[in-house]
Amino acid sequence: MNAPAGEVVFISAGPGAADLITVRGARQLARADVVLFDALTDPALREWAPHAQWVDVGKRGFADSTGQALINALLVKHASAGHIVARLKGGDASLFGRLEEELQALAAAGVRCEVVPGVTAAIAAAAATLRPLTRRGSGRSVSLTTAMTREGELSASRSADTEVFYMAGRQLAALVHRLQAAGWPAATPCSVVSRAGWPDARHTDHSVATLANASVLHAGRPTVVTVGAGAAPLARPLHATQIGERTEPESSADAPLRHLESAPGGVAASDPTTAEFTP
Repeated sequence: MNAPAGEVVFISAGPGAADLITVRGARQLARADVVLFDALTDPALREWAPHAQWVDVGKRGFADSTGQALINALLVKHASAGHIVARLKGGDASLFGRLEEELQALAAAGVRCEVVPGVTAAIAAAAATLRPLTRRGSGRSVSLTTAMTREGELSASRSADTEVFYMAGRQLAALVHRLQAAGWPAATPCSVVSRAGWPDARHTDHSVATLANASVLHAGRPTVVTVGAGAAPLARPLHATQIGERTEPESSADAPLRHLESAPGGVAASDPTTAEFTP
């Protein structure tokens, strides 16, 4: 007798606190028998699938990581056993999340899949600093770039009015040289946000010439660097909750889930955090 057909749902968890997951993502996570989760996903999300088997398959730059071949094999193994498998990825699964390799492995094994979109770190950083990534007349294009190539080389370009660089936190000094070589003027504004989407997010402003100064301020933290039109502060800054402040008394782990669980069916149907957005 054949085993029941399983499936894999790629769920974009958002770049920080649990309430950045979408309504669809939360509902699909609650269905899971097995959850393969990335390193930067909020542990509070476990409350959505308390009876599932949670497997850490996180990857971190410059550190020991789970091999991609092993992740592919685990996805196929659990789905082939008839399980609903949630592949929980930080940010948006389609941006620098090695989604293609995993989809290809599942397609070769004949496993049914779904991808749930989500919020990426570039959008979270822009929102937290009140800086639209596009600007009328000056910022008509945005490029999302990983600072590291597959060969481990730092890469930068000037292909858009605003460029957002992921995974550059430990190499900001080197990024300065790459930006200058790509033609960015020394005075170009740069916005650096580490741990975007978390209550302890940190933000600093620089120019291309002074960007290396952010190295110490954001050391050891996942960092997003925005360069160009989208990095410039507003001409008339608005009063808003500053990065690192919270407007509710709950902890970062508890507040998102209490808010979402207050609605019928366990998810707030009108929750504004459900708008989709990592590269």
